[in-house]
Amino acid sequence: MIIFSKHTLSNGMRLLHHFDATTQMVALNLIYNVGSRDEDENRTGLAHLFEHLMFGGSLNAPQYDDELQRAGGVSNAWTSNDVTNYYEILPAHNVETAFWLESDRLLNLTLSDEAIAVQKSVVIEEFKQRYLNKPYGDLSHLMSALAYTKHPYRWPVIGKDISHIAEASNDEIRQFFHRHYSVDNMVMCVSGNVTFERAVELAEKWFGDIERGNVTPRNLPKEPRQVEARVQRVHREVPENVLSFGFHMCGINNPDYFACDLLSDVLSNGRSSRFYRNLLLKTDLFSDVDATISGRYEPGLFNVFARLRNGVDLEEAKHSIEAELQRLVSEGVEEDELRRYANKYNARELYESVGYDAVADKLCQYELLGDANRINLDPEAYYKVTVDDFNRVAADVLRPDNCSLIYYGPSVEQ
Repeated sequence: MIIFSKHTLSNGMRLLHHFDATTQMVALNLIYNVGSRDEDENRTGLAHLFEHLMFGGSLNAPQYDDELQRAGGVSNAWTSNDVTNYYEILPAHNVETAFWLESDRLLNLTLSDEAIAVQKSVVIEEFKQRYLNKPYGDLSHLMSALAYTKHPYRWPVIGKDISHIAEASNDEIRQFFHRHYSVDNMVMCVSGNVTFERAVELAEKWFGDIERGNVTPRNLPKEPRQVEARVQRVHREVPENVLSFGFHMCGINNPDYFACDLLSDVLSNGRSSRFYRNLLLKTDLFSDVDATISGRYEPGLFNVFARLRNGVDLEEAKHSIEAELQRLVSEGVEEDELRRYANKYNARELYESVGYDAVADKLCQYELLGDANRINLDPEAYYKVTVDDFNRVAADVLRPDNCSLIYYGPSVEQ
């Protein structure tokens, strides 16, 4: 059981707190309710760009990292389709430094023409290195564009095209910041060896007098139910051919999400999984087969990825995977198999949640989803998935007409 407290400031900022006496450190975690889904389709990549701009310095802290390092701390950030996360880890007695830095860059972020130009160049280079010039780097981008036709999940977090970042005006970038970065569009968690009273005191001191923003309510288009299989063939000079399957599934707030997560484990988690026993051990077709879920806040994708051995026929490999998926649908799962993977999930979750920093991240995300106490409730939810639930969800998700498939590699003819 994770014990936490909550305090809401008068300006709408939500503060969560978890006390951990076993450490002399503290994590300050902030999640802003903005991700790539909040971008215009003709100007993508801005949410991720701000992950970089937020470290460019502010009025009273021109060198963000220098100030934090002097306090013995480290920081980092990440951006997803749904949110942008920033966090600092530092000695508990210096925690006020993190509050000051986060407050100052929210109020006084340096968004000069020079600062924007520097970070745009950094992001463009990252785009090239990680997605354009890296083997298989564009595969997830292609899948998003194939599987989604309406919802903004159809473009990647880094952006749909380099030109969107390069051509974004400085005014557009500043407007994006002011639309989404505000105290009432953010959740903060303090986790570590700091009392709740001290956390509230510092939050009120550094954020209490910041005015609410003018956040526009999110009104995103819903993705239509897919009723016909989609296929794309992509020739790339990469080491091996791969197959990538994407099936539409529910979002993380849907009760069926837990069955989808267990479905991915039944297929590919460990040596007792279906893919390992039936595809990797019993055939010579694959060097790797994996199933994962996107974990998105809104309806996401259930992904199956297969790396083929040299010389293997693409169609033979495809039919082998499809047969294994349909075998699971037709035969279903047994109670003991389902319970085994629920146990695996909870063992992994228990291990991953012991750190104060992990707790801070999870509490922020759950609060943004509507209930921070899900950090305690979700592990039990996996045990509540029945065999009937699992089989129903598997049959719906793994429908052939719900599938987007990409053939990708040197042997693929477009």
